[in-house]
Amino acid sequence: MKILILHRVPYFKIEYHRGIDHSQHEVTYFGTDQALATLPSDLRCERVSRPGARSAFEEAQEWLAEMTRAFDRVISMSEYELLDAARLREQLNIPGASVKQVALARDKPLMKEAVEAAGIRVPRFLPLPRFLELAGQVPWDGQTVLKPNRGASSEDVLVFDTPGQVAAAIAEGRTGVARVDAGSDLEELAVEEFVSGPIRHFDGLVQGGEVLILSGSEYVGTCLAYAQGMPMGSFQIEISEETRDWVSRALSAVRIEDGSFHLEAIVHGGELVFLEVGNRVGGADVVATVELATGVHLPSYELRVLLGESLIGTLPEPPTDRSWYGWFVHPGHHLAGMGFRGLDGTEPFRHSPHVVAWNELLPGTPLPDHITYQAGETVLTGITVSDTPEKTRDWIVDLFGALSVTTAPEEVSA
Repeated sequence: MKILILHRVPYFKIEYHRGIDHSQHEVTYFGTDQALATLPSDLRCERVSRPGARSAFEEAQEWLAEMTRAFDRVISMSEYELLDAARLREQLNIPGASVKQVALARDKPLMKEAVEAAGIRVPRFLPLPRFLELAGQVPWDGQTVLKPNRGASSEDVLVFDTPGQVAAAIAEGRTGVARVDAGSDLEELAVEEFVSGPIRHFDGLVQGGEVLILSGSEYVGTCLAYAQGMPMGSFQIEISEETRDWVSRALSAVRIEDGSFHLEAIVHGGELVFLEVGNRVGGADVVATVELATGVHLPSYELRVLLGESLIGTLPEPPTDRSWYGWFVHPGHHLAGMGFRGLDGTEPFRHSPHVVAWNELLPGTPLPDHITYQAGETVLTGITVSDTPEKTRDWIVDLFGALSVTTAPEEVSA
């Protein structure tokens, strides 16, 4: 099989060789030099560099026009290039999720409409232009969220105390989001009611619409608070049959039928409220913690699904003794321009028997200027384990309460 991979996610996050036999298939990686540099030097494949000035679709289209090539599959494992892969598949008449199908699992208002139509509760929301037409007069009171229709890591997500404050901030050009304050791309944003409660994420694998693997976790902290400089993590929890059914219905509503998924929901008044979902693996150490708990490496099995292989009877059995894993990450992007010196308060945790992984920046490393959950880029990432969900949660909470980051002005080379 001839496989074209739009390569953006660092190789070690996916480990393509675990899901694709590179000696059996002809695999071409299409990406920027920076992305291609993450490929193992001894990997049997073709490497094609693209400038990265335009979308992966546009640059692949231009490359294919110059180099007439045929492919059996076009794959992207990056949330940001799923639509590019779908456009290429449609243009080349290659099997896989269509543009319409992928858009449904990428555009947040579209997915909420579909999920609500399936009888699942979602936060009430309005496209930003319609919200402005109504001058902020909406059928809810209290905290209100302004957010992009697409995107990740809670970038450009803002929470206001009332709908009226949202309308006033936009009218006066003081939201702090450049494009909103400039009055551009307003159709790319939406406003929704803030629903309070613990936030959970559900991760797993689906093939032919059937959920084969499902792991549930609850966040410590939030993605929005992380974007603002606070640590976050999550710990695995028990999943009821009712919750399994709810997840299946939500996936069906947005037509996520094959591959990995990362679904987020809020527990409000004892009820799950749909927040958003992606047809991709979760970030941070979600992949690692799911594999530790279930024995399933989600990207590997997703690749097999995308190649058309049946997974029936091939999934490994989970470990006999159930342990409860959690991941944790401390940001550094809010301290951009400074150099990392170290962490204080972590000694009781760093060498704890509950630590599975601990990845701390080297002293002197410049802190990132963008939101990242990536080990080697942000201050601290890691995985912990215990014999109950509650103990795992408490360990993460205690870590966050104890640690602090020390910095120094970044050294400028002569």
